[in-house]
Order: sequence, then structure tokens, then C-alpha cells
Amino acid sequence: MKALMCVPNISEGTDLSVVEKVVDAVRSAPGVMLLDYSSNSDHNRSVITYIGQPKPVIAATRKLTETALGLIDMTCHKGSHPRQGAVDVVPFIPIRGITEEASIAIARDFGRYVGDTLGVPVYFYEDAATRPERQNLAKVRKGQYEALAQKLEDPVWAPDEGPCQFVPKSGSIQVSSRFPLVAFNINLATTDLDIAQDIAKSVRFINGGFRYVRAIGLSLEEAGMVQVSMNLTHYEKTPIPMVAEAVKREASRYGVSVVGTELVGPVPLGAMAQIFRYYLQAHDFSMDQIIENSLIGWTGE
Repeated sequence: MKALMCVPNISEGTDLSVVEKVVDAVRSAPGVMLLDYSSNSDHNRSVITYIGQPKPVIAATRKLTETALGLIDMTCHKGSHPRQGAVDVVPFIPIRGITEEASIAIARDFGRYVGDTLGVPVYFYEDAATRPERQNLAKVRKGQYEALAQKLEDPVWAPDEGPCQFVPKSGSIQVSSRFPLVAFNINLATTDLDIAQDIAKSVRFINGGFRYVRAIGLSLEEAGMVQVSMNLTHYEKTPIPMVAEAVKREASRYGVSVVGTELVGPVPLGAMAQIFRYYLQAHDFSMDQIIENSLIGWTGE
């Protein structure tokens, strides 16, 4: 059976009644399993994850997008996480029985629907990018929502789909097809945002750090700490423990300790095995040793 995952990020993390209405679009969608959703008030952002066969997932994503665009007004949005639209990113992730080419086609078809039917500018990024300079989400989203109106006046930044004009309420939607990433945050026992930002620069690829790491430093004002917020876009090529230990080393240079970490949303089992092998030094560990793995496909007959 084919399995496609989608992980939309919406620019709302404080009004949970709005978040629930958006999530309801997935809950009520036939043939789709809601895996996880989480909100962060400092980021003012929510991440929603669901899986199913391609057609039901695409239908649920259309409904989610329509709902979110009707409820979220970017002219009022404030938050610490980079964003460029009410529905900020819509990544499609092939999990089983779907080729990378098929997933890219799904992403581009969805972007065409958003542009033609919903009238919102769309930028394709990562594997769905139509040009090399748009593969990196940080470059696509540079200047964020506040710079979007001016960006759209530049022919270089004409959207891949939809109107080449600023839609204040919605902003733009960034759509991709990609490998399953790991959203990994490390919280530091300080309120000095400069420290988190310096550490983020040291580990992210764009500044000479790890090849498959995107990172930013954020302030968690309610918790009285700062965070190195990261997306590990290919955990098999840049292992999670390698990045975690690098952040810890950099923090220790400032005399700052790590007080906790966060994994946002579902995580591939392979990533967990990676952590298991490293921190328990169980180098011969096999995925076949996980009891639940032996039940996959078992009917009990």
C-alpha cells in the first residue's frame, strides 16, 4: 500500500481554538490518519502531521489549507519563528511505495491548485524547486512576510504558481517534496539570545556547519530560556547525535548548559535507532530487535 505523509506548518500557535479548527479538517478527512500536532506560542506556529494514501492526503491538505487561509490573518501575526504565509510550508514526504518523482509531481499539482483556485502565491522548494536557488527554504523565505510585498515586485522572485501580487491576509505558501526531516530543538539555560544565534550559525550549513542542518536561535520568553531550533533535513547523512554533541560543546564554551531537547512531530524509526546506537554504544543494534517491528504486516492468523 502506498503511504504519503504531509506536515503543514501554519502561522498560528497562540489561539488554540483556531488550531483545533484547522486540525479538524484532517480529523474529518476519510482515509487519513492524524499522527501528531503541536503548537508553540513563542513561535506562534503549529505543526500538523498526517499520513495516508496519496489521494486522501491531497484532499485533506486542500481542506486544511482552505480552512487555515480563512482563519489566519498574517497582517496581525507576530512570532519568533521565520514565516512567509498563513499556511507557511506544505511538505509532502513519500513514505512507502511512492517514488521521489511521483512525490514531486504531487507537490507541484498541489501548488498549482493553491495558485489557480485559492489565488495565493506559491514557491516550490527543496526537491520540488523549479530552480537551484529556490531549493533552500531559508533563501525562499528571506525577509519573511514583512519583505514579501517588495519581493513580489522583483521579477527574479515571481512565484512558481499563483498571482504575482501581494495578498496581505495570506502571504505566500511554500510547497515541497522532501526526505523525512527531524525537527530537533535544544533549549539552553540562558536568556541571552545572541548565544543561541551564534551556536545556530556554527552548526547550520549555510554558515559552514553541517551539510543537512538548518538552524536558528530563538527566544522562549515564557520559559525564560533560549533555543537552538533545527531542521535536520537528512538524518542518515548528518546524524542527530553528531549535531546534538556539537551544540553541547558550543554551549559549554559560553558556560551555558543544555536544559532539555524537543523532537517536534513524528520521527522516523531509523533516527531513533541512530540515537540508540550512539548513546548506549550498542553498535550491533538492529531494527529487527524492536518487538513492534515484527508485528508489521502480521494479521494474527
